[in-house]
Amino acid sequence: MTTEFSLQHIIREPKNKSEKSPVLLLLHGYGSDENDLFSFANELPEDLFIISAKAPYRMQPYGNAWYAIHWDNNDGKFSDDLQAIKSRETIRDFIDEIIEKYPVDPSNINLLGFSQGSILSYAVALSYPEKIKNVIALSGYINQGILKENFRENNFSNLDFYCSHGSVDQVIPVEWARKNKPFLDELGIRNTYSEFPVGHGVAPQNFFELKDWLIKRI
Repeated sequence: MTTEFSLQHIIREPKNKSEKSPVLLLLHGYGSDENDLFSFANELPEDLFIISAKAPYRMQPYGNAWYAIHWDNNDGKFSDDLQAIKSRETIRDFIDEIIEKYPVDPSNINLLGFSQGSILSYAVALSYPEKIKNVIALSGYINQGILKENFRENNFSNLDFYCSHGSVDQVIPVEWARKNKPFLDELGIRNTYSEFPVGHGVAPQNFFELKDWLIKRI
């Protein structure tokens, strides 16, 4: 959109305008782009200033990623954690730019991520909880390797998570997602976890549930 920002993005300004609007920042999945999640922006609350960001790593022949995935790695380490950490920091900077350049409420920044975007949403919120209010983490998991050092010392008292996963997800095993709630519980973070009988995607029932959850919290 403009070189003044760390990430290319598209926006939907709130229909119910106020001086400082709550933000919903959308983070898409691996191989997708900023138009993907933005497709349901009009179904979301009209008070929200919705921003859909494009991940920084271009893929061939099309699409973008928040970090590379090495499918052929034999040691089981297939995520490029260094790139993921760099994206985590880029998203943090982007949030600061949003606050500076758009008429938004800095105390009401909310994340919605799918798959790789969900993994980054966990990483940003757990590393910088002072910047985030609510997180909707769809079809993702917590990668502890990309959390900020000493993250356990953070104050998580303002954070709230809605987490969901498909019970027959063929891309990210549901067993990985089932570890999210115990992890967040251990940190004393408010959270809810739901499963739906789908693969790597968002069921209509899932969308209605997350929308209802968000309306009550913004």
